[in-house]
Amino acid sequence: MRQRSLIAITAALSAGALTLTACGSRDSDDKGSDSADGTVVTIGVDAPLTGDLSALGLGIKNSVDLAAKTANKQKYVDGVTFKIVAKDDQAQPSAGQQNATALVADKTVLGVVGPLNSSVAESMQKVFDDAKLVEVSPANTNPALTQGTDWATTKKRTYSSYFRTATTDAIQGPFAAQYVFNDAKKKKVFVIDDKKTYGAGLAGTFTAEFKKLGGTIAGTQHINPDSKDFSAVATQVKNSGADVVYYGGEYPQAGPLSKQIKAAGAKIPVVGGDGIYAEDYIKLAGASAAGDLATSVGAPVETLASAKEFVANYKAGGYKEEYGAYGGYSYDSAWSIIEAVKKVVADNDGKLPDDARAKITAAVQNVSFDGVTGKVAFDEYGDATNKQLTVYAIENGAWKAVKSGTYTG
Repeated sequence: MRQRSLIAITAALSAGALTLTACGSRDSDDKGSDSADGTVVTIGVDAPLTGDLSALGLGIKNSVDLAAKTANKQKYVDGVTFKIVAKDDQAQPSAGQQNATALVADKTVLGVVGPLNSSVAESMQKVFDDAKLVEVSPANTNPALTQGTDWATTKKRTYSSYFRTATTDAIQGPFAAQYVFNDAKKKKVFVIDDKKTYGAGLAGTFTAEFKKLGGTIAGTQHINPDSKDFSAVATQVKNSGADVVYYGGEYPQAGPLSKQIKAAGAKIPVVGGDGIYAEDYIKLAGASAAGDLATSVGAPVETLASAKEFVANYKAGGYKEEYGAYGGYSYDSAWSIIEAVKKVVADNDGKLPDDARAKITAAVQNVSFDGVTGKVAFDEYGDATNKQLTVYAIENGAWKAVKSGTYTG
């Protein structure tokens, strides 16, 4: 991964002031903690660190940790050391809101990476925006988070402190529909979602594009995400005559759903979004999941020249969990905050101003760098300018990339 050279910080700082420290204080000022030895900037992380989605959440946390350690090792921002504080939202909006309040209260926190779930993000956005604390999600894909609830007809940015490095369902759903209809040659789909913000939104954009292409909707259904018995909907799928299932939701439910659909006699592929693109989906769905498909943001990290250093450093870091579907995007989310801190420090004579949070939020809007996932920058809504997506298929018990590209609307 290519990072730009250090910006020279004013020589007015004494050598003693450049010594880094990990101690902090709860100043009333909106900036990192200062001591006689330097400045500490905390990057908050919010993700499901326990529960069904922890495999993804821990990959997010670890990747942010790696970014902070890399910045410290490189002395990327003179006089500043980065640390992280990670909070578990258990994929619950109420927990996410409580975490957001706690992160805002910690004056050393000058940026937050997360969350995983769009529904959790909805509960956090206003809390962060009121505090002018920047939030960069590596995984949220619901278009309304950046473009407003009427995004399909009138785009309007609601929260200037919210950004994301993942592309949206406005692109991911239609991209999947084009692959299913044009490449997989499936013309009759049964659409299922989990009624949550992410799942319902993704299913909606897939459905609209599939119909526009000339496909038939054989049936629609919602499932209870707290259930593991999907036999009733599996029977409906079998009786519908559909030749493919599209599921809007996440892998803890999608895996058993796929398995039960096959067991009911519908030997047809299940297709989902990035929420099912996880090794645990294959474990839950079993051998009958061969041929199931998932779309995910970007290109496979392992295939990107820009990601080689990240992959090597993550392995060398000794993290117990895989970086997962959002590892590269989490690293880039954290690095966008680090870049913004660097800019603000350089513009303020080598130190953080009292209104650091507001200035860092403004600086994130204009970051542009070569990251793990490619070029990282944000448009006027806070959305990633990188719109690449990939379709994966389960072959021989593993996900295999079968097509990468961008949605052509």
